[in-house]
Amino acid sequence: MPPEGDRIVEPATVQSLSNNEFRPRPNAMSNPGTSNTASIESRAQLVEAIARGCKPQSEWKIGTEHEKFGFVLPHAAEGREPLSPPPYEPRGIGALLEKLQGPDWAPIMDGENLIGLKGQNAQAGRAISLEPAGQFELSGAPVVSIQETEAEMQAHFDQVRGPAAELGLGFLPFGFQPLWPRDAMPWMPKSRYAIMRNYMPKVGSLGLDMMTRTCTVQVNLDFSDEADMARKMRVSLALQPVATALFANSPFVEGKANGLLSNRARIWTDTDNQRSGQPSVFFEDGFGFEQYVDWALDVPMYFVSRDGKNIDVAGCSFRRWLAGDVQEPLKGLTPTVGDFEDHLTTVFPDVRLKQFLEMRGADAGKLEMMVAQSALWVGLLYDPATLEAAEKLVREQPWSVYQQLRAEVPRLGLDAAFPGGLKPFAKRVVELAEQGLRARVRNEAGYLDPLHLIADGGPNQAQYWLDLYNGAWGQSVKPLFTEAAI
Repeated sequence: MPPEGDRIVEPATVQSLSNNEFRPRPNAMSNPGTSNTASIESRAQLVEAIARGCKPQSEWKIGTEHEKFGFVLPHAAEGREPLSPPPYEPRGIGALLEKLQGPDWAPIMDGENLIGLKGQNAQAGRAISLEPAGQFELSGAPVVSIQETEAEMQAHFDQVRGPAAELGLGFLPFGFQPLWPRDAMPWMPKSRYAIMRNYMPKVGSLGLDMMTRTCTVQVNLDFSDEADMARKMRVSLALQPVATALFANSPFVEGKANGLLSNRARIWTDTDNQRSGQPSVFFEDGFGFEQYVDWALDVPMYFVSRDGKNIDVAGCSFRRWLAGDVQEPLKGLTPTVGDFEDHLTTVFPDVRLKQFLEMRGADAGKLEMMVAQSALWVGLLYDPATLEAAEKLVREQPWSVYQQLRAEVPRLGLDAAFPGGLKPFAKRVVELAEQGLRARVRNEAGYLDPLHLIADGGPNQAQYWLDLYNGAWGQSVKPLFTEAAI
């Protein structure tokens, strides 16, 4: 999910993230970002900021990020509302970050507030960050195999579970907060969130829900050159609605079923459509780094960082800033490459391009499902023959069909209208991913087993929970906090 990118001035004993320290970088609303202070003299510098991600296939890696909701354990509530979202303090998310600090996890600060952890030593390449309402995110290290992805995720759950329990907290990986209304959600003390909180209602009706009540899982993947990036972008962007249907895991709102399978996906349909969705330019012939830069230049900014502080510039385009067509507080500030790199982290298309590609269409969920999400995209995109076959598959329909599909799958899942049927199409997609995984050195095809079951007509996660909700749970979502917790 969604923004990282703020460059916070910190004490010498506190570590911050830089663009070159590890890849993939954290997700959109995560930890501090770049520090490239070179002034922008030409568009070529902005293209280069993305093109630096090109690497040979032998160096391609897998980076998985996932989020989860905290909740107060009923047996340890001690004056707190059972199952309620924990605040930053007291005995909340801030205290958990403090407990996790140590030789392997260095603090990341926003002013006097601990707002994340940077991995080092045994945790090098990883980061822990906070989404606006305290959703706890692990940004994984770049790894070679799906097996390593699974082991990393399980190790993170194991590491968090004990310290969280000491504070009376549990964690639920789920696409949308199933029980609590928006006004019950806490806000974390990250300065950028105050800017976004003020701006979001001006550009969509659901932006604050996106910030406070959604959790996602995404996989970040590499490309070899501009042409490879463009092929992967088109294929994965077209297929994001299929992934949304397969991984749908958010059928509840404020304790009730609301007729949707992925409420998280619905939220994104009216968050800020200038910066999200499936932009048509991404599907055009000739799409490449320059076209992505041009699109991003016209997306309104949220903030710029100077002297350790985030300056609210919400609504102004980067292009206008470059042209000098701005008022205070941007007037007199020189745009830098680092500013643009930060800006790239605050655009939210379903597939986002930085120095790698981020697949952003799936709800957070069960461990095996979140690992399957990484396996799906690795299988489709990392074997050249499979990518070519996937490209032919998606070309069977015009791009507009996939754009329309995005609007329908939050409610209907694999029953959404699609020429020839979405279930048979999803089955072909999963079979192609299996082909791609079998072509790799390791046999990783088994990680797709849950997706085969769904594509063959079995329930997705949302349907599984709905069956329990309407049956054994007596239309209560509270058992979910036990059954689906990490």
